Amino acid sequence: MSTVTTSTISTAPVISKRVVVDWLGIAPFAIFTLLFLIIPTLYLVMGAFLTPDGSFTLKNLGDLFTPTILSAYWISIKISVASALGGAIIGFYLAWALVLGGLPSWIRNAFLTFSGVASNFAGVPLAFSFIATLGRQGLVTILLAHFGLNLYSAGFNLLSFFGLTITYMYFQIPLMVLIITPALDGMKREWREAASILGATNRQYWLMVALPILWPSLLGTTLLLFANSFGAIATAIALTGSSLNIVPIVLYAQIRGDVLHNANLGYALALGMIVITGISNVIYIMMRMRAERWQK
Repeated sequence: MSTVTTSTISTAPVISKRVVVDWLGIAPFAIFTLLFLIIPTLYLVMGAFLTPDGSFTLKNLGDLFTPTILSAYWISIKISVASALGGAIIGFYLAWALVLGGLPSWIRNAFLTFSGVASNFAGVPLAFSFIATLGRQGLVTILLAHFGLNLYSAGFNLLSFFGLTITYMYFQIPLMVLIITPALDGMKREWREAASILGATNRQYWLMVALPILWPSLLGTTLLLFANSFGAIATAIALTGSSLNIVPIVLYAQIRGDVLHNANLGYALALGMIVITGISNVIYIMMRMRAERWQK
């Protein structure tokens, strides 16, 4: 006859201390995100469907289709597309030179460090730098004038579509370098060797092997650059003031302006920007996930 013994019941807590510590570690970031991203976004979305007295309305969304606001969206989209494409093309070739061009490692490290700084150099300091460099009395403008080349007489204007696009590309190019460099690092040597064994030229390798693999990363990063440019306001308003009718400046005028003060229309403008940048970021994430499959 077997003897019944009292089994030791596990007294381990349902939630371990490690899990509690991990949650405490991410709590500050979660609170910060909730207070400064999620709640303000919800506030904007709700405000887009309200009148100043708090009543529900769709008029704010309908006003987005007025000629002035549609023109502002169109100009913003064109500037974002131009700066994104320019930044993507130039940034890709710079990253290619750093990773596959055979440059010394110290040049790569120095350039990547500079790219990390330049990609975050925006706002009023960037606008002032370009005014001091390419403004009517800027350093480069005066130097070129001594050699008989007057930029402004030739049609250049820093306070224009082209000028703002060039300014945006200052932080778009290094951002492209930082994001696309890991993708180029992930290109396996075996792929090139296999293509060479099969008789492929260098051009055929890039057209038939490398670019199809890099295409999701290139497209996704270009969309990220588009979203990065579309939401920029400090640089634009410091550089052009109200001379260029882009969405962030119109939004600022609606919420803070003395004449065009309609906060709820501003919320609707912000909602439109959130939708456009959100679509760009979602496609970027999808493209990045697809690109990562090749590097596993």
